[in-house]
Amino acid sequence: MRNDERFEIQRAFDLLPHIVGSSWSVIWFRMKGIKKPTREEYREKTIEFLKMIEPVFNSYPKDTEFTEICKYIEFRKNEEYDKIKSGENKEVEKRYDRYIDYG
Repeated sequence: MRNDERFEIQRAFDLLPHIVGSSWSVIWFRMKGIKKPTREEYREKTIEFLKMIEPVFNSYPKDTEFTEICKYIEFRKNEEYDKIKSGENKEVEKRYDRYIDYG
């Protein structure tokens, strides 16, 4: 698969963890009155919300012409989950720090 064929999926996975996962997590913690969740709690909640949009990740048909992009999506999804869990997603970590500082 050429890089240009997966460009849009790459951009989506660059943004979704912090735009969807972190944003929804912040609101959840605020509404629960939890001002100082641990990093681990925040990361887990971020993954929990991100997993709610998994039907979109699985939306392409299982036809032959979609096989490679479906494999890439699965790879990138798992990679993002791992990066969030390990603290390697800098945008998620930045949003955690902002929430703790400004709640």
